[in-house]
Amino acid sequence: MTARILIVEDELSIRTLLQRYLEQQGYTVEVAESGAVALEHFHAFQPNLVVLDLNLPDMNGYELCPRMQEETGVYVLMLTSRVDTADRLQGFHLGADDYITKPFNLPEVGARVAAILKRQRPIAAALEQPLHFQDLSIDPEQRKVSRGQNLIPLTALEFDLLYTMAQTPGRVWRRGELIEAVWEEEHDGDERVVDVHIGQIRKKIETQVDQPSIIRTVRGVGYKFEAPIEPVELSVPRPVPSKV
Repeated sequence: MTARILIVEDELSIRTLLQRYLEQQGYTVEVAESGAVALEHFHAFQPNLVVLDLNLPDMNGYELCPRMQEETGVYVLMLTSRVDTADRLQGFHLGADDYITKPFNLPEVGARVAAILKRQRPIAAALEQPLHFQDLSIDPEQRKVSRGQNLIPLTALEFDLLYTMAQTPGRVWRRGELIEAVWEEEHDGDERVVDVHIGQIRKKIETQVDQPSIIRTVRGVGYKFEAPIEPVELSVPRPVPSKV
C-alpha cells in the first residue's frame, strides 16, 4: 500500500517543491498551508506521515504535532528554519520522529521520509499477543498501552521505544542500540534524544517519576525495562495471648 504523506507548509514554493518530489518517489501526497487546513486534511486523509513546518500563520507546529499524534500516533517529520539545539530537543520532546532544517536538499528529505516509514514495518508485522506485566499491558497490534484500567497516551515514537525494550525485560540497552532499533537508520544527531523520549515515557507510566521502577537507568550504559512488580503484603503474626 502506498504511504500517505501530509505536507503542512505555509510557503507555496516549498510546499509545491516537496509535493512534486515526494509524489515522484511514489507517495500519495496532500498539502496544507495552515494548521486549521492541516487538521481538516488530517482527519479526512489519515496520513502515515506528516511533514510539519513549525512556523504556521495560525498556530505553532509545536501545538499541532501532539494534537495529531494523540489521535492516530502518526509519524511527524518537523521542517523548520530554526537551528538551535533547544528547538530541536523541544520538537523531540513533543513527539517528533525526526527534524530537518531549512535550507534542505530533496534527496535528504526523501531519505528521512523513507527511514521513518520503514519503522512501521516491524511493529505492524508484530501481530503477537499483547505483552502483560502485572498491571501494565502493551498491545502491538492496536498500539495501545494501559496500566490497570487507565489508557496511557503515547506518541508513535514513545510506543516504539517502550515496546522494543519491553520485548526483552532485563536487557540493558545502550542509547545507540535503541536509536538503531527504533529509528532504523544511522543517526548522526545527539543521542540525548533517547533521554528526552525516555523521560516522557516515564512521566506517563511510572508511579514515581523521580524513582522509576519500570524503565531504569543503568549508569554509564543506557536503560533497561523491568516488569512492574505488585506489592507483596507481608503477614505479621498475631501476638499469642499470654496465659494467666
